Amino acid sequence: MYQTIGFIGTGNMGSAVARAAARSTLAETILLSNRSAAKAEALAAELPWAVVSTNEEIARTAQLIFLGVKPQMMGLVLSPLAAILREREDRFVLASMAAGLACDRIQDMVDLDCPVIRMMPNTPAAIGAGVVQYCGRGVTVEELDDFAALIAPAGLVDPVPESLMDAASAVSGCGPAFAYLFLEALADGGVACGLPRDKAVAYAAQMLAGSARMVLESGGHPGALKDAVCSPGGTTIQGVRTLEERGFRAAAMDAVIAAYEKTLKLR
Repeated sequence: MYQTIGFIGTGNMGSAVARAAARSTLAETILLSNRSAAKAEALAAELPWAVVSTNEEIARTAQLIFLGVKPQMMGLVLSPLAAILREREDRFVLASMAAGLACDRIQDMVDLDCPVIRMMPNTPAAIGAGVVQYCGRGVTVEELDDFAALIAPAGLVDPVPESLMDAASAVSGCGPAFAYLFLEALADGGVACGLPRDKAVAYAAQMLAGSARMVLESGGHPGALKDAVCSPGGTTIQGVRTLEERGFRAAAMDAVIAAYEKTLKLR
């Protein structure tokens, strides 16, 4: 197991994964570092076994180093740490959350053939309802299993081939923003029909959560579950007709494809 883990970068993604790791209780020490010290301090106050540290100290001591750094900033962050990592005689694993950056790209940035895990979490991981895909390069099966156990409280933790990581990121990594946009639009529609804002948001949010749970627990095809709500000549089918007229499904597909294509450019 990883006794000491470190987070370099505690923004939205880094903090979401740190919260999941803390809930697992599998790490004895959690080191936190961030460009803005206040963010690391606030997260350390929230999590058990967590202390504020520095990038350099994490690079020297952590057995599992989470890189919660934007892809365009990764080189700048890793450059001053590369020599520290190369001097280490013990084994350590780098875990990158950066969209578009393959495992071998991370190795190139530190000029070291070290084990690397590439992961793609989403923000709902912070509350245990997220998705985390992962793959590894130069990592043992035991290390991957320990990694998966550590972040299991994040939600669905799923190994995928690295060739599918970019597509997975476009669906579940970017997807929460698309879902929030839809939720907000539904609530706006409710408000337009006279619902108080707080009730409209609550109804829309619970409806989306329940619908997603129906898909996961029933195993039913989304299309079949949609048909079950659409009574002949009823209200729902008229709403579905309107969404189809406005290109709802095509827009959703195009959003995923656009996110995927942008991820490829980050390489």
